[in-house]
Amino acid sequence: MAQKIIPDVISNQKLQRLDPDASVKAAASLMGSNRISAILVLKNDRLIGIVTERDMTAKVLANGLDPEATKISEVMTPNPDCLSPNDSPNSALQIMSERGYRHLPVLDGEEVVGMVSIRDLYAYVKSNLEEDVRQRDAFMFESGYGAGN
Repeated sequence: MAQKIIPDVISNQKLQRLDPDASVKAAASLMGSNRISAILVLKNDRLIGIVTERDMTAKVLANGLDPEATKISEVMTPNPDCLSPNDSPNSALQIMSERGYRHLPVLDGEEVVGMVSIRDLYAYVKSNLEEDVRQRDAFMFESGYGAGN
Protein backbone atom coordinates (compact mmCIF):
# COMPACT_ATOMS: atom_id res chain seq x y z
CA MET A 1 0.00 0.00 0.00
CA ALA A 2 1.43 3.37 -1.02
CA GLN A 3 2.31 5.61 1.89
CA LYS A 4 1.12 9.22 1.86
CA ILE A 5 2.28 12.42 3.53
CA ILE A 6 -1.11 12.61 5.29
CA PRO A 7 -1.83 10.55 7.38
CA ASP A 8 1.32 8.38 7.29
CA VAL A 9 3.92 11.07 8.05
CA ILE A 10 1.86 13.87 9.59
CA SER A 11 -1.68 14.17 10.85
CA ASN A 12 -3.76 16.42 13.07
CA GLN A 13 -1.23 19.23 13.13
CA LYS A 14 -1.93 22.56 14.76
CA LEU A 15 -0.60 24.82 12.03
CA GLN A 16 1.05 28.09 12.91
CA ARG A 17 0.34 30.87 10.49
CA LEU A 18 0.82 34.59 10.31
CA ASP A 19 -0.28 37.49 8.14
CA PRO A 20 2.44 38.88 5.84
CA ASP A 21 2.36 42.18 7.76
CA ALA A 22 3.37 40.49 11.03
CA SER A 23 6.83 41.37 12.28
CA VAL A 24 9.82 39.07 12.25
CA LYS A 25 9.80 39.41 16.04
CA ALA A 26 6.22 38.07 16.14
CA ALA A 27 7.28 35.15 13.95
CA ALA A 28 10.28 34.42 16.18
CA SER A 29 8.08 34.53 19.28
CA LEU A 30 5.54 32.18 17.72
CA MET A 31 8.30 29.78 16.68
CA GLY A 32 9.85 29.85 20.13
CA SER A 33 6.62 29.30 22.03
CA ASN A 34 5.63 26.40 19.75
CA ARG A 35 9.13 24.92 19.39
CA ILE A 36 8.97 25.03 15.59
CA SER A 37 11.27 26.47 12.96
CA ALA A 38 8.89 27.46 10.16
CA ILE A 39 5.61 29.34 9.88
CA LEU A 40 3.11 29.53 7.06
CA VAL A 41 2.36 33.01 5.72
CA LEU A 42 -1.25 33.38 4.66
CA LYS A 43 -3.21 36.27 3.23
CA ASN A 44 -6.99 35.83 3.13
CA ASP A 45 -6.51 32.14 4.01
CA ARG A 46 -4.31 31.63 0.96
CA LEU A 47 -0.70 30.50 1.26
CA ILE A 48 1.65 33.17 -0.07
CA GLY A 49 4.89 32.15 1.62
CA ILE A 50 6.81 30.44 4.36
CA VAL A 51 9.21 32.01 6.84
CA THR A 52 11.87 29.91 8.52
CA GLU A 53 14.59 30.33 11.10
CA ARG A 54 17.04 30.27 8.21
CA ASP A 55 15.22 33.18 6.54
CA MET A 56 15.39 35.19 9.73
CA THR A 57 19.06 34.41 10.34
CA ALA A 58 20.28 35.03 6.80
CA LYS A 59 18.01 37.95 5.89
CA VAL A 60 17.36 39.76 9.18
CA LEU A 61 20.18 39.11 11.64
CA ALA A 62 22.97 38.92 9.06
CA ASN A 63 21.84 42.24 7.55
CA GLY A 64 21.27 44.02 10.84
CA LEU A 65 17.55 44.55 10.26
CA ASP A 66 15.24 45.44 13.14
CA PRO A 67 13.05 42.35 13.89
CA GLU A 68 10.28 44.57 15.25
CA ALA A 69 10.18 46.82 12.18
CA THR A 70 10.76 44.15 9.52
CA LYS A 71 7.66 42.42 8.13
CA ILE A 72 7.82 38.71 7.44
CA SER A 73 6.69 39.46 3.88
CA GLU A 74 10.10 41.09 3.40
CA VAL A 75 12.07 37.99 4.36
CA MET A 76 9.76 35.04 3.65
CA THR A 77 10.18 32.59 0.81
CA PRO A 78 7.29 33.55 -1.47
CA ASN A 79 5.21 30.99 -3.39
CA PRO A 80 6.94 27.97 -1.85
CA ASP A 81 6.96 24.57 -3.45
CA CYS A 82 4.23 22.46 -1.86
CA LEU A 83 3.20 18.86 -1.46
CA SER A 84 -0.18 17.20 -1.79
CA PRO A 85 -1.50 15.04 1.07
CA ASN A 86 -1.28 12.10 -1.35
CA ASP A 87 2.39 12.60 -2.24
CA SER A 88 4.74 9.92 -1.04
CA PRO A 89 7.28 10.43 1.72
CA ASN A 90 10.01 9.43 -0.73
CA SER A 91 9.01 12.13 -3.21
CA ALA A 92 9.01 14.70 -0.38
CA LEU A 93 12.51 13.61 0.66
CA GLN A 94 13.71 13.86 -2.93
CA ILE A 95 12.36 17.42 -3.34
CA MET A 96 13.87 18.49 -0.03
CA SER A 97 17.22 16.94 -0.87
CA GLU A 98 17.41 18.38 -4.39
CA ARG A 99 16.33 21.89 -3.41
CA GLY A 100 17.80 22.18 0.09
CA TYR A 101 14.48 22.57 1.92
CA ARG A 102 13.78 21.62 5.51
CA HIS A 103 10.02 22.30 5.39
CA LEU A 104 7.29 21.95 2.79
CA PRO A 105 3.69 23.08 3.13
CA VAL A 106 1.03 20.51 2.29
CA LEU A 107 -1.94 21.78 0.29
CA ASP A 108 -5.17 20.04 -0.58
CA GLY A 109 -6.18 22.17 -3.53
CA GLU A 110 -5.86 25.72 -2.16
CA GLU A 111 -6.31 24.70 1.50
CA VAL A 112 -3.24 24.41 3.70
CA VAL A 113 -3.56 21.10 5.56
CA GLY A 114 -0.08 20.55 6.92
CA MET A 115 3.61 21.29 7.04
CA VAL A 116 6.10 18.47 6.72
CA SER A 117 9.64 18.84 7.99
CA ILE A 118 12.76 16.92 7.16
CA ARG A 119 12.68 15.73 10.78
CA ASP A 120 9.16 14.30 10.26
CA LEU A 121 10.36 12.43 7.19
CA TYR A 122 13.49 11.06 8.85
CA ALA A 123 11.41 9.82 11.80
CA TYR A 124 9.02 8.14 9.36
CA VAL A 125 11.86 6.47 7.42
CA LYS A 126 13.55 5.34 10.64
CA SER A 127 10.32 3.82 11.91
CA ASN A 128 9.77 1.95 8.65
CA LEU A 129 13.33 0.62 8.65
CA GLU A 130 12.94 -0.60 12.22
CA GLU A 131 9.68 -2.34 11.30
CA ASP A 132 11.36 -3.98 8.29
CA VAL A 133 14.12 -5.32 10.56
CA ARG A 134 11.54 -6.66 13.06
CA GLN A 135 9.66 -8.42 10.27
CA ARG A 136 12.86 -9.87 8.81
CA ASP A 137 13.98 -11.11 12.22
CA ALA A 138 10.58 -12.63 12.91
CA PHE A 139 10.68 -14.42 9.56
CA MET A 140 14.24 -15.66 9.93
CA PHE A 141 14.34 -16.57 13.60
CA GLU A 142 10.77 -17.43 14.49
CA SER A 143 9.75 -19.40 11.42
CA GLY A 144 12.30 -22.17 11.46
CA TYR A 145 14.46 -20.65 8.72
CA GLY A 146 17.19 -19.35 11.00
CA ALA A 147 20.87 -20.22 10.51
CA GLY A 148 20.83 -22.62 13.46
CA ASN A 149 18.20 -24.91 11.92
